[in-house]
Amino acid sequence: MVSLGCTMEISKIKNYLIRPKGVAIAVVAQFGIMPLTAFSLAKLLQLGPMESVTVFICGCCPGGNLSNIFSLALQGDMDLSIVITTCSTVLALGMMPLLIYLYCHGFSNLESAVPFTGITVALILILVPCGIGILINYRVPQYSKIITKVGLTIMLICFVVICILVGVTDGVTIFKVTSSRLVAIAALMPLNGYICGYILSTFFRLNMSRTIAVEVGCQNIQLCVTILKVAFPAELIGRLYLFPVIYIVFQIVEAIFFIILFRCLQRLRSSPKETNVYRAEERVAEETNGSSNSDI
Repeated sequence: MVSLGCTMEISKIKNYLIRPKGVAIAVVAQFGIMPLTAFSLAKLLQLGPMESVTVFICGCCPGGNLSNIFSLALQGDMDLSIVITTCSTVLALGMMPLLIYLYCHGFSNLESAVPFTGITVALILILVPCGIGILINYRVPQYSKIITKVGLTIMLICFVVICILVGVTDGVTIFKVTSSRLVAIAALMPLNGYICGYILSTFFRLNMSRTIAVEVGCQNIQLCVTILKVAFPAELIGRLYLFPVIYIVFQIVEAIFFIILFRCLQRLRSSPKETNVYRAEERVAEETNGSSNSDI
């Protein structure tokens, strides 16, 4: 987060706070589309009460830090991405209890199980290191690129190592003990968030569609796990505790797919331009050589 903060500029952050159209659309989509998607899929696939609650809690979570990483990989607007993540985390303090109460009314004590402390800690872990990064970029900008490269490299190495360790130890078990319907929902929910976020931002003619898409499609899965631990005893939640793990796997895999697709399209678009520039340079060189020969 310090590294990501080094990519942010105070002037741009102020601009998004003064004119919060993009932030507002992303936040409304985050707490509108994702809970509705979770609720609809649970009804459509006829999940049981506990399964439905687990899926819905995951859909109610605010944006997570992964969205900031994906925005960077998609060459999105980092300032907007972190502002959206921060705003959705702040609003989650009120929106999560409200949404859980409205959609899951009838499940005893569930609306009181939202971990306000966990959400506050998540907010602090976003704002403090990002603030340090912004300060570094403002005071000593010559060091910001170095810090960004080092920080993101360390993060990538740690992420790969953790994925390998989890895959080796529990990867097969997680998918064996989880029903095919829950796996399907874990795949469809983030995909729907990415697509709807992109379509919505394009509809409103915003030039930050990629950033809003990943912000809508990415949930803070750590909060989901915390709520499941706080709200339900282990004997009641059982294998459903593994649903957020499967969800984050699909969230990452689908985001990586879109990143690769974006990079490939970017190369295809740049290739004709490079060819045209090269041909133009050749023509200029030929004309220059021709005029110099005639002078001789």
